[in-house]
Amino acid sequence: MEQVPADLVAGTEEVDEEDTSSTILPDSNSPSVRFSKSCLKNVFSVILLFIYLLLMAVAVFLVYQTIADFQEKLKHPVMSVSYKEVPFYDAPGIAIYPGQAELLACKHHYYDYILPLVNPGLPGEIECITERVNYTDPFTNETTKHAVIVQGPREVKKRELVFMQFHLNETDQDFSAIDYLLFFSFQEFLKSPNKSAFMKRCESSYSSWKFSGGFRTWVKMSLVKTKEEDGRKTVEFRQEISVVNYIERRTKAGGDQLFFVVFEWKDPFIQEVQDIVTANPWNMIALLCGIFLALFKAADFAKLSVKWMIKIRKRHLKRRSQVLNHIS
Repeated sequence: MEQVPADLVAGTEEVDEEDTSSTILPDSNSPSVRFSKSCLKNVFSVILLFIYLLLMAVAVFLVYQTIADFQEKLKHPVMSVSYKEVPFYDAPGIAIYPGQAELLACKHHYYDYILPLVNPGLPGEIECITERVNYTDPFTNETTKHAVIVQGPREVKKRELVFMQFHLNETDQDFSAIDYLLFFSFQEFLKSPNKSAFMKRCESSYSSWKFSGGFRTWVKMSLVKTKEEDGRKTVEFRQEISVVNYIERRTKAGGDQLFFVVFEWKDPFIQEVQDIVTANPWNMIALLCGIFLALFKAADFAKLSVKWMIKIRKRHLKRRSQVLNHIS
């Protein structure tokens, strides 16, 4: 009775070994392990969801900023300046308002060389094309103005210049000066049927300057063409003026004054100015399409993530209920 069968003892040891192994190595399909995996998956899904929501917020901000920048660029276009080289200019019109002064001489010279004066103060040769026009002042409509219109230089490559000399008798004024005005085309003036109305429009559109007596005033002209936003084109003259004192050598010079003026083109470049809108609508449309595509993808991913989390949650609850039913 005290002897125990060997197979019974062996069977008992096998049972003990199975129990020991079952306590050391838990089953991977146990409810606790499955719960930890699903919890980690839910945490990562929530983190990814917040990341995509953040990306969606950034995309919405980019859309707003892109539209705001486009509107700002439309309101404030950028000025573009370019230079166009020309072999020669259209002869400008030079309107001189001599008043009581008299035009003594007018000649065209080349290569910045002016011959020495011969008999200054006496009438000389007038080789320039001139026209005399009377018209009423466009600002007061009361004063009659007398203008001598002179054809300006054309050959900028040959450095053509127009040299004029005026004489003014004794005057009771403290200062003496002659007004002048530059307009774009002398040929347009010649072709105009109403030259008085043409000069009134020119005086309303262009600025006037002065040159003083007792000096040689050298005027170097440059042309600026501006294209407005409504498509209109305007022309403006810019000038660089240098003044040189005239040395009086006449023996019988009284209180009269001599005026000397030179008109010349500064360089063969016409400055063209126009406003350019830097905002490109096609670039903005492409950027908005990319942003909206990213928004839709993010929204789709968020929707799928939420569905997947709900599905995992339902599956976990179902397994939990099955385990509880099995235990009960």
